[in-house]
Amino acid sequence: MDFLTLFGIYVAVVLTCIALVCKYSGHQQSPLGLLLDKFTGIVSPLIPQCLQSICYRTMHRLFHQRNNFFLYLHLLLEVIVYGEFSYEVFGFCVDMGTSSVSLCIPYVLLAVKSYLFYLCSSRDPGTLTKANHTAQLKVYQYDEKLFQQGVKCSTCQLVKPARSKHCRVCNRCVQRFDHHCVWVNNCIGAQNTRYFVLYLLSVCAMAGDIAVLTADMLLQTVLRTGLLHAHYIDEQGVQQPVGPLFIIQHLFLTFPRIVFMLGFLVFVFFLLAGYSMFHMYLALINQTSNEWFKGKGHNCQHCHPYSRHNCRTSYNPFRGFYHRGILKNLGEIFWPLCPVQKKEN
Repeated sequence: MDFLTLFGIYVAVVLTCIALVCKYSGHQQSPLGLLLDKFTGIVSPLIPQCLQSICYRTMHRLFHQRNNFFLYLHLLLEVIVYGEFSYEVFGFCVDMGTSSVSLCIPYVLLAVKSYLFYLCSSRDPGTLTKANHTAQLKVYQYDEKLFQQGVKCSTCQLVKPARSKHCRVCNRCVQRFDHHCVWVNNCIGAQNTRYFVLYLLSVCAMAGDIAVLTADMLLQTVLRTGLLHAHYIDEQGVQQPVGPLFIIQHLFLTFPRIVFMLGFLVFVFFLLAGYSMFHMYLALINQTSNEWFKGKGHNCQHCHPYSRHNCRTSYNPFRGFYHRGILKNLGEIFWPLCPVQKKEN
């Protein structure tokens, strides 16, 4: 039971950290960031300089340079989850009469997810080159707030089209830049945002489906063994009915790997569900993650940043500069805009 308590505390701490990051991500000095800076300042003098240098180079390599570490970690976690599901849960579900269709759905979702994962990691996100630069300048208008006309990328030496950004990890400018995703080792831009959104939804569905099948298997085990109506003798020798904590402890001792996998899947499901909803929200209002973070300090997208006029109306994300209506916004995700070519008479 001590392990379950520690595991519950661990999950609560992780969820709290994620909530703080999501809440204060738009602020330069968040409570979490200040706490981390303070902790680093206290611990740094106690750590040898050589070890600090190794940690810095490792973190720089992982998060500021393209590498396959998170690709391999992603595949390893999938192998572990599907290995455990196929080795233990699948057999229990068959014995308990679960339909074959229900048991095949996780493998269908795995195939769909793998294909979308391949498209996310291999497709060009919309790299700006000298060949397509002139055409890309005509795709979006400048809002003269987040994107000003005539600004040149100091690295690529190209005038930045509206909604583009230079990715320091990939060392290239990307049209309609959203963010760089370490899990697919690629930028998310105009040409692969649709694959990324579908990829998130497929992973969320995959984790949720396996979690439901696993939870149903454990529930059927409890019901068939009559554990709900069982009793035990406590330390004083008094007969007591079993409670939820006793059942959880019994399941963990009987199926430790399955219970641990279920906890991991539930955690991943809620984490990805929140992230998927965030990206669906951005798709509905025709914004990118980059624009959302950059625009959090602006109350209204219609007020000029240098004017003294303040709009008294509350901020409405569905009246943003690039908003074209919900259906057209979604269409722009799945069918990216192309430069308008004038017909020659």
